[in-house]
Amino acid sequence: MQKIPSEPLQQEGKPAGDRLSSDDQYELQRFSHIFASVVQELLEKRLLEEASPHSLTLSQFHLLKLISLNGQPQVGEVADFLGVSSPAATKNIDKLERLDLVSRTPSSDDRRAILLEPSRAGRRLVKKYEDLKSKRLKTVMEAFSSSDLRTLTHLLERFSLALILANESREGLCFRCSAYFDEHCPIMHIREDCPYQKVRQSRDSVVTTAGS
Repeated sequence: MQKIPSEPLQQEGKPAGDRLSSDDQYELQRFSHIFASVVQELLEKRLLEEASPHSLTLSQFHLLKLISLNGQPQVGEVADFLGVSSPAATKNIDKLERLDLVSRTPSSDDRRAILLEPSRAGRRLVKKYEDLKSKRLKTVMEAFSSSDLRTLTHLLERFSLALILANESREGLCFRCSAYFDEHCPIMHIREDCPYQKVRQSRDSVVTTAGS
């Protein structure tokens, strides 16, 4: 695969770091939207279609990933995670349960609390999806140096944070890291109510109580 240039092409006579022209701003917006669309279409929707024998929405699969990778959420937490109403959340859970991808289990500490657990088939589906994604990304990343990729990661983080901080109200927004949880995530600390963090804290609390 052809190597991507390590340095961006500069317009003649325009110093690096200068303010963006209106044309440059347009191009930045254009490629930001293209990048977001490509990630969702090629790394999420199409890979999910390849990995799953079932017809799942991205919200349903994100829920399955959350359960498989980050612990046992309570049924009541799902609506917040998905950003939908309680009836809509229940509908998503019901479908995953009908497909034998998750099961409802009473909490050993509070019988009124119902936890969601991944089935063996659910874990296999998530693993297959992650394996496919890693294989697809490996081919793409071979076109870039490790330095390029670290720089890209850093710039994506900075740009995402700047967009969030520019928004007057950040309440109720989940930016869907797709369950790739990092306890040092700066976005989580801005929001202070990360749904993935809630699930992990709930799971750790159960483990601590059981070990007491």
